[in-house]
Amino acid sequence: MKFQLVATCLFGLEHLLGEEIDALGYERISTIDGRVTFLGDAEAVALSNVFLRYAERVFIKVGSFRAESFEELFEGTRALPWSDFIGKADAFPVKGHSIRSKLFSIPDCQAIIKKAIVRSMSERYGISVFPETGVKYQIEFFILNDEAALMIDTSGTPLHKRGYRKESNSAPIRETLAAAIAAISRPREEVLLWDPMCGSGTIAIEAAMKMRGIAPGVSRSFAAEAFPFIRRDIWKSVREEARDGEHKSDFQVYASDIVSSSVALTARNAKAAGVADTVRAFECDARKISAPGRRATIVTNPPYGERMGSLREVEALYRELGVHFRSLAPWQVYIITSHPTFEKLYGKRADKIRRLYNGMLECRLYQYFKNDRTKF
Repeated sequence: MKFQLVATCLFGLEHLLGEEIDALGYERISTIDGRVTFLGDAEAVALSNVFLRYAERVFIKVGSFRAESFEELFEGTRALPWSDFIGKADAFPVKGHSIRSKLFSIPDCQAIIKKAIVRSMSERYGISVFPETGVKYQIEFFILNDEAALMIDTSGTPLHKRGYRKESNSAPIRETLAAAIAAISRPREEVLLWDPMCGSGTIAIEAAMKMRGIAPGVSRSFAAEAFPFIRRDIWKSVREEARDGEHKSDFQVYASDIVSSSVALTARNAKAAGVADTVRAFECDARKISAPGRRATIVTNPPYGERMGSLREVEALYRELGVHFRSLAPWQVYIITSHPTFEKLYGKRADKIRRLYNGMLECRLYQYFKNDRTKF
């Protein structure tokens, strides 16, 4: 049975996510901001949930249609093959979003879609009351420019929640974004990767998992494991494939922080993720780091002044980091922040800047990879 699958991601990660889908061997249909649509079967549902590092969720797309009125929304929803997926005892709550569309009231859209699904299934099953005590199929709608897409969530808990981070500091970076930043920095075995403001260790851990071939979803569960049309042996086989792909590596990661509790937290999270022998966590001031005789890449998520530290303190830190990190040349440096004048404070124009989002917060990834000491 073939599906259209939709993998969602943080804005700015679409290209990386598309490449992952290509690597799994599936055909991409379309890409828009925050989502990639591709063709796949039941095995693709399992593979994409277990293996995609940059996806937030994976959906089965039930159908799409034009909806400029509630009547069109009702009839379009009613016409879709809901009984191909949902049994007469199953639960099917509805939630969603509407952007730049005539139908902008989310509660009204939820109510109309729910009513239309009930009507469709009543016609199929010959009953009018649904107990909703069985398998849960979370329905999600997405209306963009009056085009409605109706989907079933296969992930359940968002995919950025790998399972290793049971606790975090007060301003954690999302695991999917951390994985993307690590990938953009081009990690390689002969070069040390160092996060000198590691917080809960997410960037370091995601880099280590990637280099060790550890699939991000191998140790967690998914909503679609309860779907009867995806056999249990498929999930077993996909997890075995993931475990078979894990390997040793000479890749090394340093995760340091000036706060001792963050170092301890990083060590616990690295152990939970299975990369404690790759990630070395220790206490150190980022403004004093050095590794004589080693090539290294700094990849870090410093305080922004949004939730951690005052703006004045953050700006002073950026100035000091700029002076010290430039002294470490030819080390490469990758820094993500939301501060609008970071380059001026850091004292050097970035070789490349990439716009990314940490949740809903717009940030920039400043990339310094050319071997020079030119200032701003």
